[in-house]
Amino acid sequence: MHNETVCDQDPMQWLERALLSSPQRSFLHTPAGRSVRYEELESATRRIAAALRGLGVVKGDRVAVAVEKSVEAVFLYVACLRMGAVYMPLNTAYTTAELEYFLSDAQPRLFIAGAAQADAGLRGAAARGGIRVLTLEADGSGSLSESLARCENPAPDPDHRGDDLAALVYTSGTTGRSKGAMLTRANLSFGTQRLVEAWGFTADDVLLHALPLFHVHGLFMALNTVLASGASMLFMARFDAVELLRLLPQASVLMGVPTFYTRLLSRPEFTRESVTSIRVFICGSAPLLPETHREFSARCGHAILERYGMTETMIIASNPLHGERKPGSVGLPLPGVEVRISDPGGGIGMIEVRGTNVFQGYWNAPEKTAADFRPDGFFVTGDLGYFDAQGYLHVAGRAKDLIISGGFNVYPLEVEEAIDALPGVMESAVIGLPHADFGEGVTAIIVAAPGASLSERSVIEALKGRLAKFKLPKRVLFIDELPRNAMGKVRKQALRSAHARLYG
Repeated sequence: MHNETVCDQDPMQWLERALLSSPQRSFLHTPAGRSVRYEELESATRRIAAALRGLGVVKGDRVAVAVEKSVEAVFLYVACLRMGAVYMPLNTAYTTAELEYFLSDAQPRLFIAGAAQADAGLRGAAARGGIRVLTLEADGSGSLSESLARCENPAPDPDHRGDDLAALVYTSGTTGRSKGAMLTRANLSFGTQRLVEAWGFTADDVLLHALPLFHVHGLFMALNTVLASGASMLFMARFDAVELLRLLPQASVLMGVPTFYTRLLSRPEFTRESVTSIRVFICGSAPLLPETHREFSARCGHAILERYGMTETMIIASNPLHGERKPGSVGLPLPGVEVRISDPGGGIGMIEVRGTNVFQGYWNAPEKTAADFRPDGFFVTGDLGYFDAQGYLHVAGRAKDLIISGGFNVYPLEVEEAIDALPGVMESAVIGLPHADFGEGVTAIIVAAPGASLSERSVIEALKGRLAKFKLPKRVLFIDELPRNAMGKVRKQALRSAHARLYG
């Protein structure tokens, strides 16, 4: 609709190319010793695709997935690509109420989840919507695995077009509920190929994969780049600084969020000698503080390669693999990605993007889609930024107050509504403040009702179970009244300025 539908290569051709060149090459191995070759990835994904077909899934159906990171979860994602199902990753930290919303909005054919996510209440809601629920645990057990034993012989893969939907990924805005970004096969192919070229990935690379799979960073930027280059992965179930340091000598690339790098810096054993095998450290999903960039370089001799992207656009810009990497800048626009600053005032304006990397629009939200695209096809990112004299892009802030904490989008109004519903709260404002570990720390500022007895701890404890963990405030502050403008709107910038150094 808003981008080109022609792609140089379909995602399944990545696997076909790896099989032709070296089917016995390692695709991934885990710290526990499990190893998977490319030929095993091929056979496993064919079996899962056959099982999904046996469960009634056809090309174009949504498959919602809320499972712990595992080898089988990777197989499931690639199987959906193979058969043309629309992969819909969901954070395992979402509450039952949050998951119910996503299932109601997307109406997937299947919901595949761990037992903790597929609780009785959610099963009932799914059943009312005609959605079948299957389980998949981190060890590979569950009803999906049982379906594999009953599946028929694998069928041939369907034909694919660049404009076929490949994924539906929910992303937060600042008004209304989360919206599903529709990503096509061309979006994935184009974006991934540009990253392989920009970051110099080859079949000799080993990516240390410690990111979650329900986020575009770990799924599309990391996993897809490995597939497209025929590289391999060291596959960690979750980030752990000590374990990551132990594995670093076996890897050539690390992709992470700012938290990864601040935690590494906190370890005295992180030295130049510990990173001799690494050719590049890549960071994204949240702003990297310039101080972290400089301290990291001084400690280990590597300049972190910071990049900029969104769920709706994949990667937009990246600091160069060969050339200056500027602290505080997200680098240069990728080839084939058009970036402009609209209505600049003093050099700063709205960042807008056009290219095959840009998504098709929001699921079931034509008005939202129309509002976020210019008539000439440029997508309005909602971020403010500017280009410097060397053409490097700098992101100055988010026009709509979206918070990115630890690489995850946090929608302030949703947190404010949960806080305002608590007894003793008169009103609240939620802002993001600079945080060395998380990029931004979710911070709640509350006006208590007269006579109410509230504390920081009591508020955070009351929010647990209502909000996913990554949305919980890291600090809760109390003030007498919120600053407002003449129109009665809360002046969040004034709050950010007043508390800018809360986290140090």
